[in-house]
Amino acid sequence: MDVFAEIAEERRALADQVAPLTPEQRATRSLCAAWSVHDVVAHLVMPLEVSTPRLVLAVLLAGGSFDRANERVTGRLAQRPFAELVDVLRRKADTRFTPPGSGPEAPLVDVLVHGLDIRRPLGLHRDVPGPRLRTALTFLMTAPSGLVPKGALTGVRLEATDVDWAHGRGPAVRGTAEALLLVSTGRTAGLDSLAGDGVPTLRRRVLGAR
Repeated sequence: MDVFAEIAEERRALADQVAPLTPEQRATRSLCAAWSVHDVVAHLVMPLEVSTPRLVLAVLLAGGSFDRANERVTGRLAQRPFAELVDVLRRKADTRFTPPGSGPEAPLVDVLVHGLDIRRPLGLHRDVPGPRLRTALTFLMTAPSGLVPKGALTGVRLEATDVDWAHGRGPAVRGTAEALLLVSTGRTAGLDSLAGDGVPTLRRRVLGAR
């Protein structure tokens, strides 16, 4: 699988889906608590518009905090018109950016999860190919700290019900690949659709990490 091609396809699909949103929909709170739909699109544009040296400088100016730098840079980009951000997302979809020390799986997870952050509150849907979802889930199981709440997935077995994928040992947590992507990255939105003996433990951990 050409992961970069998969990323480009997801960026274009998301751009097509959000392009006709109304101002009210753009202002809708996403699953990222501090960000609107407009803000999330700005965040997805960040690696397409901001060079690695500029991002490193932003981190240094933020006292070494990537999260704080991310919020500041995203905030600046979010001041641009929504249509302009959507155009960049579509036009630069083939950009092959990867975070330092990570492969293309990291930006794949980014566009998939943030796509859900946008679509879920708006009631939108996209049928993401199964292999793409499996790649993202597998990467998250060994992802750098920060993507998955520390200790949240320890001692439970995640089992996707719509694609051939499972991980871990312990009481089972069953759900769609999208729901597992959400809870693995600390989103509570996927919790209510999960089943299995491991759900109470996972729910407690995800809610406790917020």
